[in-house]
Amino acid sequence: MSDTLSAPAGATRTGAAAPARAARSPMRFLKPLLLLALLALLLVLPLYVEEFWLRTGFAVAGAIVGAIGLNLLVGTTGQLSLAHAFFLAVGAVSYTFISGESGGLGTRAVLRGLGLPPIVGMVVGVLLAGLAGLLFSPIAARLRGIYLGVASLGLVFIGVHVLNTWTPVTGGFNGRSVPEFSLFGFSFGNDDPQLFVLGVPFREAERLWYLGLVLALAAYVFARNLLRSRPGRALQTLRDSEVAASVMGVNVQAYKARVFLVSSMYAGLSGVMYALSIGSIAPESFGLTVSILYLAMIVLGGLGSVAGAALGAAFVTALPLVFQQFADVLPLVSSPGEGGIAAGIAARYLFGAAVILVVLFEPGGLAGFANRFRRRGRAPGRGSPSASPASAADRPTDTDPSDPPAQGSSTR
Repeated sequence: MSDTLSAPAGATRTGAAAPARAARSPMRFLKPLLLLALLALLLVLPLYVEEFWLRTGFAVAGAIVGAIGLNLLVGTTGQLSLAHAFFLAVGAVSYTFISGESGGLGTRAVLRGLGLPPIVGMVVGVLLAGLAGLLFSPIAARLRGIYLGVASLGLVFIGVHVLNTWTPVTGGFNGRSVPEFSLFGFSFGNDDPQLFVLGVPFREAERLWYLGLVLALAAYVFARNLLRSRPGRALQTLRDSEVAASVMGVNVQAYKARVFLVSSMYAGLSGVMYALSIGSIAPESFGLTVSILYLAMIVLGGLGSVAGAALGAAFVTALPLVFQQFADVLPLVSSPGEGGIAAGIAARYLFGAAVILVVLFEPGGLAGFANRFRRRGRAPGRGSPSASPASAADRPTDTDPSDPPAQGSSTR
């Protein structure tokens, strides 16, 4: 009797699963095709757009790297940190000192520099930023929530003080210029050697665009693979419950230290790219406002989402620059020195309001909107969008009451 009843049930499950797989199969190929199309567009974009957009793109790429690193710490592991600006400063200052030349400053101090190749300065800057995060991790391992945020805030104040007073290295209040980046004799900061692609001269802006694209793509791929690996799942468990993670065999202290190391290295690389994009470093470039902006990036993009962090970074970084570029046609927005609202202030008003709206209506951020759009039209459960209510009733769900209880559970 039981054998007779089990066969139709199995047939029903198989028959219901087949349409669902068929409905999902086009999306399986659509997403890679869209990603390839986007990559192709980014590769050919320097051939058609102006220098302003290329420089903006490099600034966005640097912000994407830093936002992904902060998202690994805050969104994936659940450790609130306001010290991201400090780690950006470590990377930027280290690169400038290691690859810069010694010379006069015009004041009582003389700038110092090691004059090493820029790639060495970049690598060492990233490693020193990671080391700074690793040294701070024992404090982070003993604090949670707002207490960790306040403790990390102290690093920002320390960093600003050091930038202002360590004049031979940082240039003091006035800052110092950043050496151009080059790799194996190929310069990304000038026209030497001259390069033409399809008749388009590839100057500094075009070269930095491709440098930023490669670094941002590498940071994105590494973060995605990290979250899909065993350490990534351990970090997510750590965010949900430290007690549960410890019971499952996760070394809580060690994983907190590792994620601070990785996040700080991301920030160090972002600091190097930020220094290259503006051409100089100054104490005001690494204040508390920068840390707040990076928090806004990951909240707008979606906590725990790598793609969301990239979208949030693009929104927060590019918006002030776009407002400044089109200040003459935007209402209430003015160019520097004129009446009205400055472009940077107007942009902060806008993405400040966006943060409030996201927190109120879509805590998942831009990534949450994307997920909602992807699920739009689907019936609850595992069914396909075209399934009828009658067929949905026939489909099994994860909480099917006819399924036998799991071993060790009890029923009443």
